[in-house]
Amino acid sequence: MAAPEALPEPGALSREEVQDAADRLVAAFAATDTEAYFAAFSPEATFIFHPEYQSLGSRAACRTLWNSWLAGGWRVLECRSSEQNIQLLGRTAVFSHRVAARVQIDREGGRETSDERETTVFSRAQDGSILCVHEHLSPCPQ
Repeated sequence: MAAPEALPEPGALSREEVQDAADRLVAAFAATDTEAYFAAFSPEATFIFHPEYQSLGSRAACRTLWNSWLAGGWRVLECRSSEQNIQLLGRTAVFSHRVAARVQIDREGGRETSDERETTVFSRAQDGSILCVHEHLSPCPQ
């Protein structure tokens, strides 16, 4: 006789909810939409970006860095997400993917391309929304 299926944890995230949250986050980044991008993160979210010397301990710290990039002329020109994977862990989920981006880096029109792996941890907040609580970016091996 087969074991009975466990009931889902109350508030457990579904694959569709996580995919939708990830798609909105990627679209906000691709559009350099500051408000939509940061609305996707918990105030306590943490960030690790390989080009930065320090990890960022809050959404506010990341937004300060983002705003400094914008002030210098930075903006996203193109962003593609591939190799997506979702791990469901009850009220939390891990979304990982490969991100190819092309950005303008300064007011003179300088451009850079990147090929990175990103891991984003999503969690269901008390109000039922799904927010990012951690983001980690690392370069893809060449």
